[in-house]
Amino acid sequence: MWRLTGKSEYFDYIRHSADRFIDNGGNIIDYDINELNLDMVNPGKILLLLYNETSDIRYRKAANTLRNQLGRQPRNRQGGFWHKAVYPHQMWLDGVYMSSPFYAQYALLFDEVQAFDDIANQVILLASNAKDTATGLLYHAWDESRGMKWSNDITGCSPHFWGRAMGWYAMAVADILDYFPSTHPKRSEIIDILKNILTALAKFQDKETGLWYQIVDLPDRKGNYLEASASCMFAYSYAKSIHFGYLDSTFNATLLKAYQGILEHLTYIDENGSMNLKNVCSVAGLGGNPYRDGSFAYYISEPVVENDYKGYGPLILAVTEIEKLRRKDLI
Repeated sequence: MWRLTGKSEYFDYIRHSADRFIDNGGNIIDYDINELNLDMVNPGKILLLLYNETSDIRYRKAANTLRNQLGRQPRNRQGGFWHKAVYPHQMWLDGVYMSSPFYAQYALLFDEVQAFDDIANQVILLASNAKDTATGLLYHAWDESRGMKWSNDITGCSPHFWGRAMGWYAMAVADILDYFPSTHPKRSEIIDILKNILTALAKFQDKETGLWYQIVDLPDRKGNYLEASASCMFAYSYAKSIHFGYLDSTFNATLLKAYQGILEHLTYIDENGSMNLKNVCSVAGLGGNPYRDGSFAYYISEPVVENDYKGYGPLILAVTEIEKLRRKDLI
């Protein structure tokens, strides 16, 4: 929003948000590197933006801390990051978004050319191991060891196609490409991965509303619902992919139908004039205590809320990408 509008209040908000968590020495308050949790890395993108704009060394020091975490992050035998230290051998689609866009941005900013091989590997491992060949959709997670109760004994995959997990992954791949060298030998493969998942998802777009379901491939199953965060994430991914030519204009209709569906069915203006986003799945995961088994019943049992940032953030992202397309007369 700041880049699109040029309004300083948006930059001030970004800086204020980061400064709440960074002390005068560039330490991240209440952060424990020993948790080795990929979710903690994603906010580092803000630190890199701020360092690039202000040259304030605190932001670089804090970003270096997160980069150091990636150096210590446990990996499976093929080099894929465990989602967290407490989730051994497991790669989750979410984890690519939580780590790889920051990793790629950091690598470009500080000239870590060799890191792009590692980043490509994170993307490709899940595209190879979590993909369902029949639908082209990706399962929420993959356990290389096949040791989790939720993992398939043959494939190691979790049981279902959770919308937001695929949303995280699609957005991650689209964002990584912003930084990925044009000459890198894996760039075209990464673009193909993005095209393939968005092509597969288009087949499961609800014909009436233009949205996607919590469990993407089971629209008629009792309890399933049209979920906001996934729909917004997909809209962002389609818009950005059209913008940069990863998808051709035949996907414009998919994007516009999704955008119209979000506005008509998922948002409303309250008495204060504020836009609200409904039908957001609050949270979903696998394993842990209490145990989450990855079943259909589990995914639809999690609370459905309004204005959760995991939905509202992607809504803002989608709107800004669609506005860019409109300014260039691409839609």
